[in-house]
Amino acid sequence: MTVWPVIGSGVAGLAVASELVSRGAKVQVFDPAGPPGPHGCSWWAGGMLAPWCEYENAEEPVLRLGQAALDWWAARTPVEQQGTLVVANPRDLPDLRRFARRTEGYSEVTQPEIAQLEPDLHGFAKGLYFTNEAHLDPRRALRDLYGQLLDHGVEFHRKLAPSRLENAIDCRGLHAREVLHDLRGVKGEMLVIRCPDVTLARPVRLLHPRMPLYIVPRGDGVYMLGATMIESEDSSRITARSMLELLSAAYALNPAFGEAEVLEIGVDLRPAFPDNLPRIRRLGRTIYANGLYRHGYLLAPALAQGVADLVLDNKHSEMVDEDRA
Repeated sequence: MTVWPVIGSGVAGLAVASELVSRGAKVQVFDPAGPPGPHGCSWWAGGMLAPWCEYENAEEPVLRLGQAALDWWAARTPVEQQGTLVVANPRDLPDLRRFARRTEGYSEVTQPEIAQLEPDLHGFAKGLYFTNEAHLDPRRALRDLYGQLLDHGVEFHRKLAPSRLENAIDCRGLHAREVLHDLRGVKGEMLVIRCPDVTLARPVRLLHPRMPLYIVPRGDGVYMLGATMIESEDSSRITARSMLELLSAAYALNPAFGEAEVLEIGVDLRPAFPDNLPRIRRLGRTIYANGLYRHGYLLAPALAQGVADLVLDNKHSEMVDEDRA
């Protein structure tokens, strides 16, 4: 029986391994960094399954392929389907109208409806409610995939993959840039805070001309604040401006966030191709699955299904880069 080596245990690698195993394939995983953890950019993700919101500034495949992510993840890890609420301060209502024009799948809500959805939000007269969107805890999702793969007998090797592997599937993100020369890193910065005085049931997006913010509840008064999108490959630090604007935007949602405890600061680089869409490429004996950009958890299932279709059935999904494969 063919054994499919998967290189990398971030969200892309674990999703690919999970999809292959679900179809009866035998898999082994190589990652010198070991099990999922802070060393990987998927550890710092928001975990929003929000294809309709993301469509506001993304290509059509993000909307179409992202919708299948909800059921894929729900079969593997807890998913909260509470929708997404998008709001804007009164002076930024033109941004809200522009957001509405560029997406779909929402209902318009006014102050009484906003107060019913999120009683701890104040001062927002209008918003958009995306009922069908969902979110998950990305760290739990990674741990759940990892544990399920172990339960299915997948071997994890905490070392570099041998250089002459047959049938390898490379999911290393930016570490594959020595081969994928059109891959770039996009810097993202985020905060994890604790604020027991604020209760939010769902992700909330605050539109702002300089830095749109999203805040995702993690339970027990813990929230993830994110995230910047900076065309920079300096992942060594968060800038003072980014931290100030992230916290200021949270304060605008509710002044109680001014008393929040900062638990973690995360900075990492998202792997992206020029059009910000993922690609599957066959180069020599290796298949490369990469370029999830800011849509890691949203598009990892479609990427994994495309890889499984290719290696098991020789079926080419739209993600397969025919010109380079």
